[in-house]
Amino acid sequence: MSLQMRVVAGVLRLTRKPRMATAERARQRMAEPKTPAQPPKRLVRRHDVTCRNVEGFPVWTVGARGADAQRAAVYLHGGAYIAPVAPQHWTLVGALADAGVRVEVPLYGLAPEHTHRAAYPFATAVYRQLLDQVDAAAVTLTGDSAGGGLALGLAQTLADAGLPQPRRLVLLSPWLDLTLGHPDLPAVEARDPWLSRAGLLEAGHAWAGGDDPTDPRLSPGNGPLAGLAPVHVYVGTRELCLPDALRLRDRGAAEGAHVEVTVCEGAVHDYPLVPAPEGRAAAAAIVQEVAGS
Repeated sequence: MSLQMRVVAGVLRLTRKPRMATAERARQRMAEPKTPAQPPKRLVRRHDVTCRNVEGFPVWTVGARGADAQRAAVYLHGGAYIAPVAPQHWTLVGALADAGVRVEVPLYGLAPEHTHRAAYPFATAVYRQLLDQVDAAAVTLTGDSAGGGLALGLAQTLADAGLPQPRRLVLLSPWLDLTLGHPDLPAVEARDPWLSRAGLLEAGHAWAGGDDPTDPRLSPGNGPLAGLAPVHVYVGTRELCLPDALRLRDRGAAEGAHVEVTVCEGAVHDYPLVPAPEGRAAAAAIVQEVAGS
């Protein structure tokens, strides 16, 4: 583990972990005003950036200026389904655009005002519109944390929507089980400097909106894997998402699905987005995976 990763972990434990450490704090955070989700000015200056409305929600399209993209991606941001897209998400989006990828960034409605019941039709419509212009064989579904779970859940519903699978799925620390019921989680939680089950369970309850949290649309780790595009998961050893990512890998092997899991020793949640050598290396690998042949 690099010194920078150790520093990131220490900062997260001091500044981020307390914000969602209890159900009460999670409710307080959900009640806070949502910050604007505009892309940063530096991204707009360097790229072609447009916004449109789909199903009542904004979708940002980011691409390299003056270039015809050969690849495309739908990026679903994380934030426990309660927080808006953040600067580190836009940084990865910009890196993908620099590599010639057209990136669709759907800003789905956040809990508690919205639930998964609005997110799925919205994300499906965005994907359908993209396929009107780009072949599915050139598209990657990607997302981090809650958005990684939503990306996997979306892929599992495409057949019912009459849509083809994308080229691949790339998931960063996906939230695969809304119930956080894996028996290994108490031990993992003790070494996670960022995430707490109590706060996440409260956020997940709001996102479920009264529906069964074990339903695959909420816990895509329970959903079908056969017939999906190849899945690549990036996860650290110091995060709550690790046990369910490993369970997904084992299920994939048992069911004949292609599920690859890259585990980074000592890394925190969403480590490809953090300013550490491990994060920069993973981000570069993700860009190559999405943009490459």
